Amino acid sequence: MSRNLIIASLVLNVFLAGALAGGAVWIRNGKSGQGYFLEAAGGRLPEQDRTTFRKALREVRRESRQVILDGQQARREAADLLQQPVLDTTALSAALERARNADVTVRARLEQRIVEYAAAGSAEGRRALAEGLMRRGGQQPSATPKKSP
Repeated sequence: MSRNLIIASLVLNVFLAGALAGGAVWIRNGKSGQGYFLEAAGGRLPEQDRTTFRKALREVRRESRQVILDGQQARREAADLLQQPVLDTTALSAALERARNADVTVRARLEQRIVEYAAAGSAEGRRALAEGLMRRGGQQPSATPKKSP
């Protein structure tokens, strides 16, 4: 019994530490740091393009509302399971997997919309996205664009 409590306590502490670290990053970066790298890269676009870009991403989120809600529900279930006196590791793993799958689905949809946006946009817009992506990834953009084969 005490072994299970220790395991549950460790899992809960790791979960809470991750939540605290994520919250600290969110607070440190503010609104400009939210989102995935490709989303944040849109901040380098000219104002009119940036508005169109953000509108397209909001549309994806609106279309993905149920998937987002399902992921949130799965995280709540995982949190509830972590607080139980006896940890059901199978149920916890399943809840975390549902949350992860929802996150991956939404991210894939966002990335696909970004690809579509870039394909329909100008070379200047793609260059601005690339510069934003490189800055978010911790690298500086190269001075000369690479030629495709």
